[in-house]
Amino acid sequence: MHAALPDRRPARRRLHPLVLAACLALGGMSAAQAQSLAELFEAARGYDATYLAARSQYDANLAQSAQARAGLLPEVGLGAGANWSRRDSNNNLLDGTSNSQNVTLSASQPLYRPANKLANYQAQLSIDIAQAQLTQAEQDLIIRTSQAYFDVLAAQDTLTFVRAQKTAVAEQLAAARRNFEVGTATVTDAREAQASFDLVVAQEIASENDLRVKRLALDQLVGRSGVTPRPLAAPVNLPPLQPAEPQAWLERAGENHPTVLQARRNLEIAQLETQRAEAGHKPTLDLVGQYQVSRAPSSIQGIPGNVRNNNASVVQGIPGNVRNNNASVGLQFNLPLFAGFAIQNRVKQTLALEEKARADLESARRGVDLATRSAFFGVVSGQGQVKALEAAEASSQSALEANQLGYQVGVRINIDVLNAQSQLFQTKRDLAQARYNVLLGTLRLKQASGELTPTDLQPVDALLAR
Repeated sequence: MHAALPDRRPARRRLHPLVLAACLALGGMSAAQAQSLAELFEAARGYDATYLAARSQYDANLAQSAQARAGLLPEVGLGAGANWSRRDSNNNLLDGTSNSQNVTLSASQPLYRPANKLANYQAQLSIDIAQAQLTQAEQDLIIRTSQAYFDVLAAQDTLTFVRAQKTAVAEQLAAARRNFEVGTATVTDAREAQASFDLVVAQEIASENDLRVKRLALDQLVGRSGVTPRPLAAPVNLPPLQPAEPQAWLERAGENHPTVLQARRNLEIAQLETQRAEAGHKPTLDLVGQYQVSRAPSSIQGIPGNVRNNNASVVQGIPGNVRNNNASVGLQFNLPLFAGFAIQNRVKQTLALEEKARADLESARRGVDLATRSAFFGVVSGQGQVKALEAAEASSQSALEANQLGYQVGVRINIDVLNAQSQLFQTKRDLAQARYNVLLGTLRLKQASGELTPTDLQPVDALLAR
């Protein structure tokens, strides 16, 4: 059996305070403990593993691009060696052991290497690609943070409206039982109200769990616990979409869109790769130099002490040993004559890859065009839904009041009031969700046009409760 609820006042008198309390719960949460969207994004930027991985990849790409410049800079190397030997002869005059040492310092400077120069140009273009990839990662983090933020707000709204509906249905249930007890209503009214109450209780349990999951997702994204987003300030006035034409958004996207920029740079790199392949037929010229110091046993017999060889610049610093100092500077020229058709086939390969990059660029432009148009019409449709749901909310409120009055005078039954209550609170939930969808859709539109930056979160924060 269901215990009678203590509150016996008519439902019509209590509805307006309940709805007012629901609105105050949405717009009047403590601002001192709540966080703005921009604040949580900054927290996510320092914690989110996906974004941090993108930053590390960006740093790695910069270091990789700097490696190509080494092909234009000098190379210097230092080498050293030591040998030990034992010598045995028939006359025993040359028997013994000896050792020799040498130290060599070598250097080379490319003078004409067209392939290395083109590789350096490619590396400079790859920096733009790395920057575009990082920009995309940042834009994706903005959307993911905003999505998680609005998901929590939507779940809070749903729970608030479900609880308000639960209270209203409980009052309607109490009224139906009271009317049944005095004989002015049938038992059907009480059973219908009880069924509606049980259904709302189930919805409340599901809403509580959904809110719990949404909060966990937001906490994990920003690396904090107990995050409380700021709700939209009442009354909610969504800003108009500017510019109001899709073509203006397409023009703003242009060639600086991160996706288009990457595709264009890839095409330019592919064109340079073709030139690198063709450079395989060209000669190379390097400036080379070497300085060597070596010490070895003297091959001159019967001359004790130190020996100086002026022609060879040889100085014997230790009796029985000779030290040689050799220095050389010159030019090294190489000209490929035949490589088994490897260069010709390499050129064919790069030309095919160049056509692929050109097709990828066109595909990127079309993709940006489609995504921008779709996002634009999504925002326009969302704004239309908000206006329609605002009108539906007012109509549902009037319909509920009319049904309550009709129930009191006996021209409406209890199920009519319950259906009107359900419709009103469902409309309120849909309206709140539609508003969040418009705000998120505006950010997605800026992302689709390639213009989304963290500063775009400030207009959203201006709509939140302080």
